Amino acid sequence: MKPFHITKLGIFLVMIISTAMIMGNELEKKRTRDLGIIVGILTPGKNNAITDVYGVLVGHQTLHRGDAIRTGVTAILPHSGNIFQEKVSAAIYVANGFGKLVGTTQVEELGVIETPIVLTNTLNVFLAANALIDYTLSQKGNEQIGSINPVVGETNDGYLNNIQARVVTQDDVFEAIAQAKSGLVQEGSVGAGAGTICFGFKGGIGTASRVLPESRGGYTVGVLVQTNFGGILEINGAPVGKELGSYYLKNEIEGSDGSCMIVVATDAPLSVLNLKRLAKRAILGLGKTGGFCANGSGDYVIAFSTHPSCRVMHQDKNKTRSIEELYNDQMSPLFLAAVEATQEAIYNSLFMATTVKGWQGHEVQAIPIDRVIEICKKYNVIN
Repeated sequence: MKPFHITKLGIFLVMIISTAMIMGNELEKKRTRDLGIIVGILTPGKNNAITDVYGVLVGHQTLHRGDAIRTGVTAILPHSGNIFQEKVSAAIYVANGFGKLVGTTQVEELGVIETPIVLTNTLNVFLAANALIDYTLSQKGNEQIGSINPVVGETNDGYLNNIQARVVTQDDVFEAIAQAKSGLVQEGSVGAGAGTICFGFKGGIGTASRVLPESRGGYTVGVLVQTNFGGILEINGAPVGKELGSYYLKNEIEGSDGSCMIVVATDAPLSVLNLKRLAKRAILGLGKTGGFCANGSGDYVIAFSTHPSCRVMHQDKNKTRSIEELYNDQMSPLFLAAVEATQEAIYNSLFMATTVKGWQGHEVQAIPIDRVIEICKKYNVIN
């Protein structure tokens, strides 16, 4: 019996050590600022996340099953109430349209979002849209509505995930919405970012925020990204991708196609026109990281405002409404905030991601943080 007991003890110890190693790897993950890399000049919000914009909630449902399923759902709620009954002003900017962003034309036409925003993988977009319809119909007060415009974006995680299995269910979408909360946001290989790739390394979900000085209104801009694109990674100008030997056209292998979904939230009172202008600036943040919207990349920005005057009631007895909005010449600080927050959110998606092995044995490594730090020091990006 003695060898049997030793074997059981050995297995038990291995389990403890493995768990400790996994926890250790998670604890080692640090966000951009925690690594000493400071993006831009503006100050982040309390959590440096899209949820720093008052009322915004984020939830994930991560599907990590067997050897083949590495996908999920991320839900962004502009507020915790009935979004259909209290719509928010919104705009969408398409930098490169190789993708499936459900709901685009109605947002473009009417300038409002009336459901949670859901991100998932390419082949589950339409199921997720259907789930959003069911979710909206289930809410009290929506019993008689006959038209719903769900907003669902995607990136293609088919290298790490058996995407044709289309495993995301209605319950997964519901769970992501149910889990949505304010405060800290999980980043990296979670939710809709569970199986994505960025600059040749494991990508995922990233977020960041910026708060304007009180003299410029004190408004907050928050960004959340789902990164799944390529290019030539730069960190505050340091040629990290070149130094790491991972970049577009290296050895004439084109690995730049993919997608990036960018969601921008603000509490500033903006017209739909200026929300569209704000959305456009987020792409500049993507460009500063080394992305360039390749031919096969679906690069979309969804921007919305949570300011009270940007709420649009579904049914209002009044024929007109009073709107507070910033003048055009007050937009520049918000533009800068969107650029900085997008850039840092993309970096956070990389730094917080873990190595993932999935479909057909494919494995994508997390970006080597130690090497990144060395390169950033070499180019005086950090001390």
